[in-house]
Amino acid sequence: MHPRFHSAFPQLSAELQTALTPWLADEHFPAMLNAGQVSELKAATGLDEDELAFALLPLAAACARADLSHFNVGAIARGVSGSWYFGSNMEFIGATMQQTVHAEQSAISHAWLRGEKALKAITVNYTPCGHCRQFMNELNSGLELQINLPGREPHTLKDYLPDAFGPKDLKIKTLLMDAQDHGFPLEGDALTQAAIQAANRCHAPYSQSPSGVALELRDGTIVAGSYAENAAFNPTLPPLQGALNLLSLNGYAYPDIQRAMLAERADAPLIQWDATAATLKALGCQNIDRVLLG
Repeated sequence: MHPRFHSAFPQLSAELQTALTPWLADEHFPAMLNAGQVSELKAATGLDEDELAFALLPLAAACARADLSHFNVGAIARGVSGSWYFGSNMEFIGATMQQTVHAEQSAISHAWLRGEKALKAITVNYTPCGHCRQFMNELNSGLELQINLPGREPHTLKDYLPDAFGPKDLKIKTLLMDAQDHGFPLEGDALTQAAIQAANRCHAPYSQSPSGVALELRDGTIVAGSYAENAAFNPTLPPLQGALNLLSLNGYAYPDIQRAMLAERADAPLIQWDATAATLKALGCQNIDRVLLG
């Protein structure tokens, strides 16, 4: 079991501990459960879906990298496929506050980058901030997304974000988690191709500045993050943050990063290079390159 779960695991019921132990034995447990595993946990514990999500929140919060705030927030995004995706806040020493990933962003981008098509609910251990409510409004599930908080009745995003401003106000028809392919041809080695693939599926309807980041890890694993823009601009999630989020949720550490590749257009209105390089260097990665999309 990865050390991050050592303090959270005893908080779980005995039934849940027994059922989870074989999966958590993997040091790189992917911080997600497929539909079959969710069904197994429900049968083993007698909990319904809402109760089970609340019971699993300590594990999601244990994935946090709260190096600045020392305040762990956990979230679980429940996909229409039946799979569940953990998320937690990610903070980066040596970078700026703007590079932080909120727990809801973490869980949502986790689901999106694993190919989930839409969400039906998200469970969080603390009330979503305004930043996250706005980020959720970019989703194709829209204002009907159910939000579950401890000690409260379930409510929809519409309840938490009244008089919302979002992509539909700007006539955007392709929403976050809708399938997208910007059609840039793949080239180069596996890392370069992964960065281009991430850029191809990114959500950049406001700036038209597609980008993606791929990270090659010490054991040869490649993780990639896609750019996710927001109608309110500031809650936008950079592609590096998507990749770093997957890295952390899969139990890897920043020193595991051996090489990084950014894919973006040289003539784009927004350029990711400077912020990407600065954040990676703060995390100890010096081998950073860029491929320009044609």
